[in-house]
Amino acid sequence: MKARLVWLVLCVIWGSTWLFIKLGLEALPPLTFAAIRFVISCAIIFLIIRIRGIKLPRARADWILLAVTGILSFALNYGLVFWAEQYISSGLAALLQATLPAFGLVFAHFHLPAERLSWGKIGGVILGVCGVAVVFSNQLAVEGTMALAGCVAMILSAMFAAYSNVLVKAYGKNMNPAVLAAGQMLFGLLLLLVVGIPLEGNPLRFHWTPIAIVSLLYLAVVGTVIAFMLYYWLVLNMDVTKSMLISLVTPVVAVLLGMIVLDEQIGWRTLFGGAMIMMGIALIVVRKARKQDQTLTTSVAAD
Repeated sequence: MKARLVWLVLCVIWGSTWLFIKLGLEALPPLTFAAIRFVISCAIIFLIIRIRGIKLPRARADWILLAVTGILSFALNYGLVFWAEQYISSGLAALLQATLPAFGLVFAHFHLPAERLSWGKIGGVILGVCGVAVVFSNQLAVEGTMALAGCVAMILSAMFAAYSNVLVKAYGKNMNPAVLAAGQMLFGLLLLLVVGIPLEGNPLRFHWTPIAIVSLLYLAVVGTVIAFMLYYWLVLNMDVTKSMLISLVTPVVAVLLGMIVLDEQIGWRTLFGGAMIMMGIALIVVRKARKQDQTLTTSVAAD
């Protein structure tokens, strides 16, 4: 029961972060907004690391991995996410970000010998790509050029995040999750600040509305730190199949919240394309989760 409750809470948290990004963007510029979110989150996680006495990596290769994956997953991924949500709905952004596992499969094929592409996986990727094409056609026809650019940015963000995840799995398996998250955030936020402040101005002069402040704190504390701690607890206390299904539920939560709170309109092409994306990702996620469960069961039986 406790694991199911945590699973549900995570679905709500990660589904709601898209809404709070959209709300914060009403007053704050995207790159610096993202950077300040991770300044707060990074400081809290490093404090947790210090309290728990977790050792930081000493090997140069580990810090290079943190730098590269941090730039990919936090600077490029979140920078594009925050920028894109200026022009597309929060629900659509979440749907397009859900393509991340499809990119991950392709990258894993070249970096992880044990995770080669199969016909089932390829079918899931193709279905997801077709769904993206349907969504893109709708944005160009109905919303205009900037909406299409926002969709492209979301796809690129998913691609960068997927490549980062594969690199971590290939070269960072022995790194503590808290150190990994904090290190990646550190390198990512530095690039966001270096680019964001010259382009967007001094953060002290931003229009800090109450909604902007609440959005920032929610994203930093709840959407990052608390969600991160809950997820790693869940991984240890729930079947892989069930925990990975979070990636299928969060876009649905995001779409519903966008419609209820922001009155976002979802056209039939977006709904149809989104359904294709989710079905494709379901094929990928469920097959991958079942394989991991079978591997775990075989390992336990062997012991």
